Amino acid sequence: MMASHTAAPRLETPRLHLRLPQEADAAANLAFMQSDRARLMVAPMSEAEALADFARVIGMWRQRGFGLFAICLKGGDRSIGLAGPWMPDDHPEPEIGWNLWDAGVEGRGFATEAARAARDWAFRSLGWTTAVSYIHPANTRSIAVAERLGARRDTQAEAEFDDPVRVYRHNPEARP
Repeated sequence: MMASHTAAPRLETPRLHLRLPQEADAAANLAFMQSDRARLMVAPMSEAEALADFARVIGMWRQRGFGLFAICLKGGDRSIGLAGPWMPDDHPEPEIGWNLWDAGVEGRGFATEAARAARDWAFRSLGWTTAVSYIHPANTRSIAVAERLGARRDTQAEAEFDDPVRVYRHNPEARP
């Protein structure tokens, strides 16, 4: 049963719509998670690990009533990535995450547009007063997205993960 504190939303932006992730999105996510493009997010995943990870993405909506949204270009329903609020049990605080599965859609502002809509929804609908983004120091593209969203590096935030991460803090009052 979905948590009762929020309905399953569909978010609209000028160029995108964000919807709940579906099983049909798993293949594109799998290809991304097994590619070199995901190396700054996660260790290489086997097919079973990537499918289990995506099941966790879908399951968070049922467990917590929120989660990552599938990003779709307006006029279609094929997902190009994920963005949104994320709070696994092993995270010290709520996160806003994003990824684009295909390099062909990078560099057009889709990650920023999707993450902004999802972040604003989390602050407004979930009542979050802060959120972070955990980003590998070498992931300059994601650092740029975080900074375009108005997030600032928080060197005091604790993050205990296997790989080094920088913590970028989102503040609802500091949104650009």
